[in-house]
This record gives sequence, structure tokens and C-alpha cells, in this order.
Amino acid sequence: MKWPKGAALCGLIATAMLSAPPSASAQNLPLIRDTEIENILSDYAKPLFRAAGLGSGRIKMRIVQNDAFNAFVLDGKNVFVHTGTLMQANSPNEVIGVIAHETGHITGGHMAALRSRIAKDQTRALLAQILGIGLIVAGGVAGGDNGNSLGGAGQGVLFGGNEVIMRSLLAERRQQESAADQAGLGFLNATKQSGRGMLATFERFAQQEYISDAQKDAFARSHPLSTDRLARLRKLVETSPYFGVKDSPELQLRHDLMRAKLSGYLEKPSVVFNRYPATDQTLPARYARALARFFQGGQGALEAALADVDGLLASRPDYPYFWEVKGDLLMRAGRTREAIPFLRQALKLDPGASLIRVQLAGALQEDQSEAAVNESVVLLRKSLIDDENSRAFRLLANSYYKQGKRPEADAMIAQAYFLEGDLKQAQLFAKRAQTKLRSGTPEWLKNDDIINYKPQT
Repeated sequence: MKWPKGAALCGLIATAMLSAPPSASAQNLPLIRDTEIENILSDYAKPLFRAAGLGSGRIKMRIVQNDAFNAFVLDGKNVFVHTGTLMQANSPNEVIGVIAHETGHITGGHMAALRSRIAKDQTRALLAQILGIGLIVAGGVAGGDNGNSLGGAGQGVLFGGNEVIMRSLLAERRQQESAADQAGLGFLNATKQSGRGMLATFERFAQQEYISDAQKDAFARSHPLSTDRLARLRKLVETSPYFGVKDSPELQLRHDLMRAKLSGYLEKPSVVFNRYPATDQTLPARYARALARFFQGGQGALEAALADVDGLLASRPDYPYFWEVKGDLLMRAGRTREAIPFLRQALKLDPGASLIRVQLAGALQEDQSEAAVNESVVLLRKSLIDDENSRAFRLLANSYYKQGKRPEADAMIAQAYFLEGDLKQAQLFAKRAQTKLRSGTPEWLKNDDIINYKPQT
């Protein structure tokens, strides 16, 4: 199967594939799944989450395919980071600073406080429309030094007679932003990391305070920054005993490889070749150009790209994601069976990679043999223990259909639809499966949960 450029990285892409599917679907977020990128973001975030008392597995880092520099939280379970943030951040510490700030929002309960405020206000319907989660993410609220300005639709509310309510809510938002700064710096100090990256990010966006809202980056619009707030932040960062701490060379390399991978998969080849010219023989530059060569298309594009990837493998045979990329390019070119040994090697080097396990299972399904189908079932069931995602459920359903297990297949399709936010189809397949599944089994119980699920208001 040929996948169009930008449709996915080596892992998966889904629309709002979260733990609470119907509500997540309403956000319509284009989420990218990729093992290499998720692993590095997890390594950035876990020390901060532990320092914040949030454990190391409760909160997931989510990647939103969007060119704007932005990061945000919607609940206490996910931190969302735009691909634009990852590509524009020159160092790991810049991304770590952003994650620290968003962790401060989680520990402060700021999203819950906002929802509670909207629910209690007499104008809650109007506020929900103006300050709904989607618009906050998109930067519907902005503020200058006086913090009273509103962007776009917000100005209409002020002129509509609700100025007192809106000013009060904006004041609360400014307090939350300042509190998130201080909490985030506390987490950085607790993990002996510099706040320089956080400061660099906010200094960059401070320059946008006086330009039109339409020209601002999403992060600048949704994180209004006053002069006083920036001064306090700078003082706290510069007086930290860890101000001079720098990222390790290995972490910087992983960061640069991540940026190169995003560029190669998501940007036009001409942009990639301009960003990473042939004179740049660093590992990240070669990585980006290998991908761009494939997506450039034309005769010999695949062979040229594979040759470049082989060069990467010669330099770093222990790096699992070069093996994964080689398998991915072969699958995109329709040479799925040839991809299997490279995906096996990637999984051998990173045995905990659920997404690679899913991709290998998908490649095996191209082989119609009973052994390949059976192996795909084992791989998919194991992947779903660690990481539920709709593609794994759909592939498992396909394997079950081939094995003649129709009720189990329908149950997996129900799970896939539920994760994708299509409750109607999820319940349809769950009811179909329920009549044939043995009562009390894990599959039966999950289907029963779907059948009886009531969307939250």
C-alpha cells in the first residue's frame, strides 16, 4: 500500500486518538504517532513529571501535526506539542522548558478551574463558545502588557456587554500563566536542568506582544506574556544554580535527528534540500535528505533513498529507527514483504516499541500464510497491552477475520471506532459481537462498556 507524503511518519497518524474518544474527537486534532519522536519526548518529560509528583506513566506526550509553535494541555492526562515547536526549537532544553511550563498547568489544575468557571458563569454558553478548549489552543485569548486585549471573537464579547466577566477571566488566566512559569522552573531545578530554554522561548514571543493577533504564533496568543512576568521569569532563571547546565551531546544529536525526520517526512523535498544542503554531512542532514529523496519521486527515487539509509545504517547500525525507516520506505513503495526483516531488526533493537510491532504486524498480513497471520495476532495483542490505538485494533480484526473468528473481529472493530470517536459505529459492532462472545471474558466486558457508554455533557 502506498501512503501519501505527510499522511504518517513511521508509526501512525489518527484524528484525536485519546483515552476519552468521543470528547477527543470533537477536538479534531491531527495526531502523529512515531516511536522515535515519542521516545525522545518521553525522555524529556518523565523527569519533570516525577518531580511534579505525577509519576512517569500517567501523562502522555502527544504530537500535533501543525507548523505553528505551540504546546498546550486539555486535561491532566496529555501534553500536546506541535511539530512546529519541535522543528523550531534548536535545543532539547527549549522543548523541555515548554513541557515544564505545561506541567505547571497540570499540577495547578488550571484547565479544570477554567471548565469550572465556565460552567458556573451565567454566560457559560457564550464563554464556552469563545473560550472553548479548541479556541484556547488556537489562541483565541491574547494579552499585552495591560492584559486586557482580546483577539478576534473575544473583542465582540467585550463590546457585547460582558466586559467585566471577560476581564476577570483574563486576569485569572494571567495568574495561571505566571504560576505555571514558577512551577515549571521548580521542576527544572528539581531535575538539575537549566531554565534557559524556557526563557529563550518566552523572550522570543515577548517580541510579538505588539503585533497583530493574526501574525502571532499560536503559543504567543495562547500564553499572554507581560513585561513584568518576563522580568520575573528572567530573574528566576538566571539566579538558578543550574542556569549554565547544557544538554548532553547525545541528547542534542537525538533532538537533531528528530527535527531532521520531521522535516523529511512533512516538508517539501525542495525545502528539505535547502535546509540540509549536500555540503552538510552530519547524521541528521543525511537522514533528512534520504527521506526527501524518496518523496521527491521519479525513477530511481526509492533506490537512491535506500542507498542513503544504508549509509546511515553503516554509521549507526545500533540505531533502531534507521532500520524502521528502511522498512517504512519499502512499505510505502508497495514492497511490503521486503520490509519485514528490517522491521524485525528495528523491533529487536527497541523491543518495547509498540508502534513498530504494529507496523511489523501490518507487513506480515501481506503474507497470506497461516503462520504470518498467527504471528501478527501475537504482535498486535502484545502491542495493545502497552498502547491502545485504532490501527492495531483494525489490523487485529483483519487477522481474526482471516482466522474465522468473526465475533472477536467485530469486537476489535468496535474498539477501533470507539477510540476514533465514532460512538454510533462502535456500539453497532459491539452489539453484533456481544451476542457471540462468551459472557465475562475481557472482550465481552470491553464491548459491554462501549454499549453502555454515555457521552459526557
